[in-house]
Amino acid sequence: MTLLKRLFLILVNQTKQSLGKDGPYGNLTDEALVEKIVAKNDTLLFGVLYDRYSKVVYNKCYGFARSQDEAEDLTQDVFLMLFIKLASFKGKSKFSTWLYSFTYNFCVNYVNRNKQRKLSDRSVRMDDVDYKMTDEVPDESIYAMKANRLEKALEMVSPEDKSILLLKYQDGASIKELSDLMELGESAIKMRLKRAKAKLLEIYKTLS
Repeated sequence: MTLLKRLFLILVNQTKQSLGKDGPYGNLTDEALVEKIVAKNDTLLFGVLYDRYSKVVYNKCYGFARSQDEAEDLTQDVFLMLFIKLASFKGKSKFSTWLYSFTYNFCVNYVNRNKQRKLSDRSVRMDDVDYKMTDEVPDESIYAMKANRLEKALEMVSPEDKSILLLKYQDGASIKELSDLMELGESAIKMRLKRAKAKLLEIYKTLS
């Protein structure tokens, strides 16, 4: 762990003790809290935000990690980068949705940077051409998947596909929100989702 990260965590933990749910900022909305943090670049107040979302961010990082330790490191890296990039939140979607997208993007980049654990060797490679004429996979088919097989299938699709599928079906992001988050047109988002669902379903069918 770097010195910068150690200092950051010390500040966050101090804030959690003094400015937690029962503190003066406990009733602020996420958006109002972010506005205050950005206005003063307030590391201490950022601890309140950390307290609200550290567990859920950890759970999302865990889906991309190989161990609890790696997930914990990823979580701390996400929050360190989040503090630096917090001003880029423009309020086009709920803060929670924006944060989940931020977390997934960070994890996708992390996976793709690390060649030794890049998921290509675990993924089922399929040419996008195979999916250009694929019929739309109904959302009901995704929701009906058995949890254990679905989890395995998600590990075998690309990190990018996994990210957009989790945002849509786990975190409930709308097409409009995904369009704003990814800065792509809604038709492009729909196509990405269509291809990701088709790949997921194809892999799911091969699992027992």
